[in-house]
Amino acid sequence: QVQLVESGGGLVQPGGSLRLSCAASGFTFSSYAMTWYRQAPGKERELVAKVTSGGSSRNYADSVKGRFTISRDNAKNTVYLQMNSLKPEDTAVYYCHAVKGDYWGQGTRVTVSS
Repeated sequence: QVQLVESGGGLVQPGGSLRLSCAASGFTFSSYAMTWYRQAPGKERELVAKVTSGGSSRNYADSVKGRFTISRDNAKNTVYLQMNSLKPEDTAVYYCHAVKGDYWGQGTRVTVSS
């Protein structure tokens, strides 16, 4: 049974940092490119970051470039999203996604507010 379980969301002040984790099981994690998406209230889901299966290549949305870092640990079947210099417009539910199988987690909520 495929599972993607996100954690690490919460309430943070503008300028703060959070680290999201996504633990994967039920598929060969090391063979899958992984992405993080987010969906803000009233908006469409958008791609935030992508990492290739081996972790050698990463891509980011322009809105988060220089502030967010995606990484993965294939030994732990986990993908991470380090988010720094957070802004109120980063408020959203964040989802991890396994590209090849189109698997989705349940999401973790991030709120950036003073």
